[in-house]
Amino acid sequence: MSVRELVVLGTASQVPTRHRNHNGYLLRWDGQGLLFDPGEGTQRQMLRAGVAAHDIDRICVTHFHGDHSLGLAGVIQRINLDQVPHPVTAHYPASGQRFFERLRYATAYRETVKLTESPVAADGPLAVTDTFTLDAYRLSHPVESYGYRLTEPDGRRILPGKLAAHGIKGPDVGRIQREGVLDGVTLDEVSEIRRGQRFAFVMDTRLCEGVHALAEGADMLVIESTFLDEDVRLATDHGHLTAGQAASVARDAGVRHLVLTHFSQRYSDPAEFERQARAAGFDGELSIAQDLMRVPIPKRT
Repeated sequence: MSVRELVVLGTASQVPTRHRNHNGYLLRWDGQGLLFDPGEGTQRQMLRAGVAAHDIDRICVTHFHGDHSLGLAGVIQRINLDQVPHPVTAHYPASGQRFFERLRYATAYRETVKLTESPVAADGPLAVTDTFTLDAYRLSHPVESYGYRLTEPDGRRILPGKLAAHGIKGPDVGRIQREGVLDGVTLDEVSEIRRGQRFAFVMDTRLCEGVHALAEGADMLVIESTFLDEDVRLATDHGHLTAGQAASVARDAGVRHLVLTHFSQRYSDPAEFERQARAAGFDGELSIAQDLMRVPIPKRT
């Protein structure tokens, strides 16, 4: 059975709190697992969330600030300790190669798993699989940072009424799907395009072109909202977004489900992020991320 969901492992920015671990997010996508920004403590959060090392096929790091990457050492060593039976690919900004190498070999351990390093150096596709294309876009932060976007290929939705109108039934349904035409009736006449699902992951950044490119038409957008709107100057100075800015991006991009995360420890009321997101005009599904929550990708319309 295919599962598409986001497992939130941590939601704090810079400093963890009593209730929020450093960042960490696992996207389950039809048997593939993409681990985004494993901060310190991610390995323990995986245990608490029921996420195994075997669930990880790709690791995607947006940038090399500690709250987004210090958990790499433990996660990589756990992958090897558990002898994950499949290769794992790691994506991260190419400018941080030295940081990745230090974290990968932070202590002694026995390597049992093939870990392929695939640094990101420019906007564009990183991987193409049968079920998705993974792209990266440059963000605006004091250190080089990239966001990630997963796009499912468009498919076809068969229209039973159109099949019946043309007298197509039984084995002929499969035949027209395979061959594209049957007795002069084309597949286009009995089906319509089924838009592929899209997932976007945007961490530490100011507003920039990359943010909008990543968010465009996303079924789910996971995006940082470190600050509340009254602290917009702090957000801009430190390369971050406010709740209102993140929600405005989602509103303009036609996002279906917005997940706000990466909250500054200075705020004690998470509900204020929701209030400001709604005030910005976003009227889709909205989740204020909490550690260990699971958020399903919206069903296709």
